[in-house]
Amino acid sequence: MPLSLPRLHPRTIEAVKERADIVDVVGEHVVLKKKGREFVGICPFHDDTSPSMTVSPAKQFYYCFSCGAGGNAIKFLMELQRQSFSDVVLELARKYQLPIETLDGPQQERLRRQLSRRDQLHRVLSLASGWFRSQLRAPEGAGALAYLREQRKLGEGTIEAFELGFAPDRWDGLLNHLGQVEGIGPEWLVEAGLAVPRKGQGGEGSQGYYDRFRGRVMVPIKDRQGRVIGFGGRSLDGGEPKYLNSPETEVFEKGKHLFGLDRAASAIRRDDRAVVVEGYFDVIALHAAGITNAVASLGTALSSQQITQLCRCCESRRLILNFDSDGAGVRAAQRAIGEVEQQALQGQLELRVLHLPAGKDPDEFLQQHGAGDYRALLDQAPQWLDWQIEQVLAGKDLARSDQFQQAVSGLVALLGKLPQSAVRSHYLQQVAERLSGGQARLAIQLEDDLRQQVKGQRWHGRSQKWEQPGEAGLRERAEAEVLRLYLHCGTYRAPIRAELRRHDLEDFALAHHRQLWAAISALEEDNLGAGRLEAVNRGLDPGHDLADLDLPRLLSDQLLVEESTLLTRLTPLIEPSELQQLHLGQPLLQLRGALASLERQRSLKRCRHLLDAWSSQRLETLERCIARLLEGERQEAASHDGLVPVSDMESRIDGLFAELNSDALRFQELYYNERRYLEELDARRRAGFAELVPAMARPPELDVAG
Repeated sequence: MPLSLPRLHPRTIEAVKERADIVDVVGEHVVLKKKGREFVGICPFHDDTSPSMTVSPAKQFYYCFSCGAGGNAIKFLMELQRQSFSDVVLELARKYQLPIETLDGPQQERLRRQLSRRDQLHRVLSLASGWFRSQLRAPEGAGALAYLREQRKLGEGTIEAFELGFAPDRWDGLLNHLGQVEGIGPEWLVEAGLAVPRKGQGGEGSQGYYDRFRGRVMVPIKDRQGRVIGFGGRSLDGGEPKYLNSPETEVFEKGKHLFGLDRAASAIRRDDRAVVVEGYFDVIALHAAGITNAVASLGTALSSQQITQLCRCCESRRLILNFDSDGAGVRAAQRAIGEVEQQALQGQLELRVLHLPAGKDPDEFLQQHGAGDYRALLDQAPQWLDWQIEQVLAGKDLARSDQFQQAVSGLVALLGKLPQSAVRSHYLQQVAERLSGGQARLAIQLEDDLRQQVKGQRWHGRSQKWEQPGEAGLRERAEAEVLRLYLHCGTYRAPIRAELRRHDLEDFALAHHRQLWAAISALEEDNLGAGRLEAVNRGLDPGHDLADLDLPRLLSDQLLVEESTLLTRLTPLIEPSELQQLHLGQPLLQLRGALASLERQRSLKRCRHLLDAWSSQRLETLERCIARLLEGERQEAASHDGLVPVSDMESRIDGLFAELNSDALRFQELYYNERRYLEELDARRRAGFAELVPAMARPPELDVAG
């Protein structure tokens, strides 16, 4: 039974009310856009399609003109997160590091210890940063300093401004320094992500630990307040990984922070746009060149939380993504676009994508061309949709029918997302001209055909419009089953990843499931590297190392302080009941059933959509086709003095019927194809159940090898 919440002292409540700014609090959950002296955004308390919520900084109040929701910052979080008043006040006090006074002494002491623990971690990281800086200037750091000056072309001012340092190639250099000079035990360095316990050793003292960072140029990562929260280390000897990042800790969560934002926030406000790049040295090089509104996404795809932080810094919500041009960079850009696609479609923010020529990253480009050329390219960066169109068409030989059809399918899926008819018409005309190769008559025909396909295809797999009562619960249970299998059946993690990729089910529909999957992927990426994890997803790497990670423990530790609300919701997945543990006995069969269930729901919604589109078409009858053909025959006979060759009327009727009813026939074909696929999925689920039941019913004494 959970402990009762402490009774908060009135001084704590008043301090939270004074500190919690309504724009900051609401802006963490809703993309806000300034309108006069106030802000507007999409209301999260009802199914809102246009900005109906107003947030007033002067009154510290929010109000939705559609559903009537309103109140202060505390009321907003209580309604949004379904938390009690005390929960919200404690969460805000912890966030703003305000003194927590309660009328319950023991509880107050525990909270104080927790905050004191975070303060100690910040102190350890700050001391480590200072030592790394001193080592850069020591004889042992001469090679690292030369690397920064000669290869990276960085001046002394930039090196000092970003507090760059060097980790000597010693197993216990930092451990010894902080232990002997500062009296800090190795367990604190482990908690701060600076040291690693030796396998098989758990004794006290540094002999049981070693430095995480060795022989690397060190780049400190800071939060918005300028406190060191982690490090990125760049290898100097070609060792792998090239970049080694701090693991997730109590004070460092990659998805919540942006490298360089502490230095870039003012420039982002001044320029009214933010530039997001991939690497630490890209940010450093841009700042050194005077482009100080640049940040980096800490080696992961840009998250919605990071995008919200950037949007709070620039009034016009203008973001430019400048990721690498390789496959990983393109995928990262696509994932980032996916996070803000709806806001971009509704005009809530302006998103552009810049890919530098010849596949260069910003650092390389600046060394060869300079800041002026880079700024010019920033100003010309295409809108995200234009960039995505180019990605669909990239490498396609439109003279080949199969590749032409692939391009059309990709463009139809992309343009079907556009809600505004004027914008959609613009892009339909643009892509029709590209596909036609400059042939005007063909472009007109293609535009009309694309318009019809977009009209038919314009649906969303997660749309509630095509969902029936009860299906949301089925989807949640199926997704939970997949995640539970992944967390607790370690040896099956690689096959599960490969199956999710193969069936295009990696994007979980429920927000808390997506957050959990993102946290899992970040932990695994830290241990395997992004390249290997992607190879596992594609089935090219057996991924045996994934089984070594104690994901339930790691996730519990990570979410305990920062995401306590999310942790509560995910506890049934991280800590399954005895009954749920029994259901983990046949992982692959259960995975087959869960994936088939998810695919079946998606296919059912598509069937309903296609049936609706099919039934909305106006059919031309056979009688009308015959009448049109006979009229054509009479006109042709009149023009040839009655001498008309006998034609195959039956085939001509069939051809005209197919031509006049092409849209309806296409939807009919798509609908029946989808129904056949549903039958295959049902067969797959029945087979999985038939195999699973005997295995579960088998007596334990018979389940013996040999």
